[in-house]
Amino acid sequence: MVSALGREILKRIYRYADVLHCEPIEKTAEEFIAMREIRPGSFDNVGRCKYTVPDYWTIGEVYERLIEDVSGDNVITTLEEVYSSWISDSISDFNSDFFYQPRDYIAACYQEGEIL
Repeated sequence: MVSALGREILKRIYRYADVLHCEPIEKTAEEFIAMREIRPGSFDNVGRCKYTVPDYWTIGEVYERLIEDVSGDNVITTLEEVYSSWISDSISDFNSDFFYQPRDYIAACYQEGEIL
């Protein structure tokens, strides 16, 4: 999704986050999906999950903390890098406990390029 949205839309979302958070997340997501004409895909990590699936707020917070912990001056570049890196698959594997790990551990794994 990060790649499909593109850098300019990501900048817009980031710039107006204080306004966009007032809208229901489903509505906002649908508007950006329609704007970018993003077609449905076959990614389904929820269907493969054997355990309780965390909600998007919980997973969003994991990503937000990681991006905050490892970003320099350019949050958008870091966001693109994190979501297109190996760690995104690890965070999104809800059959593991990786996404429940402490934020400093997740950041250290990302910086080392592997699960420690």
